[in-house]
Amino acid sequence: MRPSIGVRRETKSSWERRCPITPELARRLVSSADIEVLIQPSARRIFPDAEYTRAGATVTTSLDDANIVLGVKEIPPDLIKPKAVYLFFSHVIKGQPYNMPMLKRLMELECTLIDYEKIADDDGRRLVFFGRFAGLAGMVDSLWVLGQRLAGEGLRTPLAELQPTHHYDHLDAAKAAIRSVGDQIASHGLPDGIPPLVIGIAGYGNVAKGAREILAELPTREIKPADLKATHAKPSPNCIYQVTFKEEHIVAPRESTNAFDLQDYYANPERYRSDFARHLPQLTVLMNCNYWDERYPRLATIDEIRAIYQGASTPRLKVIGDLGCDVGGAIQCTTRCTEPGDPVYVYDVATGETTSGCNGNGPAVLAVDILPAELPLEASGEFAKALAPTLPALARADFSRPFDALDLPSEIARAVIVHQGELTPDFAYLADFLRGR
Repeated sequence: MRPSIGVRRETKSSWERRCPITPELARRLVSSADIEVLIQPSARRIFPDAEYTRAGATVTTSLDDANIVLGVKEIPPDLIKPKAVYLFFSHVIKGQPYNMPMLKRLMELECTLIDYEKIADDDGRRLVFFGRFAGLAGMVDSLWVLGQRLAGEGLRTPLAELQPTHHYDHLDAAKAAIRSVGDQIASHGLPDGIPPLVIGIAGYGNVAKGAREILAELPTREIKPADLKATHAKPSPNCIYQVTFKEEHIVAPRESTNAFDLQDYYANPERYRSDFARHLPQLTVLMNCNYWDERYPRLATIDEIRAIYQGASTPRLKVIGDLGCDVGGAIQCTTRCTEPGDPVYVYDVATGETTSGCNGNGPAVLAVDILPAELPLEASGEFAKALAPTLPALARADFSRPFDALDLPSEIARAVIVHQGELTPDFAYLADFLRGR
């Protein structure tokens, strides 16, 4: 029987236009690897169905004959098929409560679940990801939010000319708009009351690299966390200050006699406390680009955010771009995730309520959890390029075998969360979350 791969239409969000297999990749799989590619029709997908047909793929509603079914985002429980093999971003590895019903249904129907997020090399480096595009779109969107927030406070800046990322046809158009804003700032400066405009980036991985790629289109000046106070003493209106925060700038040992040690922090995060609040009053925008789970201190708590809004003067911190999108997580005032059509809300520090929009008594929080979907063409192309080497093995694998007998490369085998309805050994801890720990 000819090996086959199915690609489902995305159903989680009307904004989701990405696809894990581009028409060009489908062409290579069909012609060079003798793999049948089945594509569910979709009027929303960035690539029209006709392009897949021309590439030699089969556009069909049923994916029942596919050896493995690929998607981008989670599959609603009622669309899961018995004994099927799935590969998508499941968002279950932290025990996310909102996806436990989906995980339970996959197990009930004796399915196999493989997660892109866990496809990694022997050193734990992820091989398939959208992180750069989350950073790209998140930074553009956050700059747009900042322009709207400043305008609402009576401070007109070139940033007010920006639009959210999805308004631009492609990445180059978004970058061109950012460059135009940067030229105006460099030539004419920012109004009194704004300088220094400081953008703090927490993290230095792929998401942070995407954010920095956008900031490179502006007249930015890189500073270190230790330089923040001096920058405020004599700021320039003709540039934007950019500062990157690494772990040693974010946390400190609970025992004051101990020195910070990165490997010890990762191994024993309970020995450390957050030390980031001292930086918050000096930032205009905070971009959270870090991975977080409940073992680690938060980057910013509600009490810390509230404290900087209790003074007589208007706080400098206007915008939080929470690209991690962990509800109640690293950024505690991220109380809900958003979509591109309504991407930002203000967390009211007095009431704890949120209101859609950019202006109010608290920071404007951007928490779009499908940011790469705002750049669907480029994001799909880069993702498909990274995914391509894994697909022949997935298409030809015999998933009827027991887990320990699966003929899969190690980087894929490590990403199998459920096999034939059972949690695999590395993910057995999820049983606690399924029971509602």
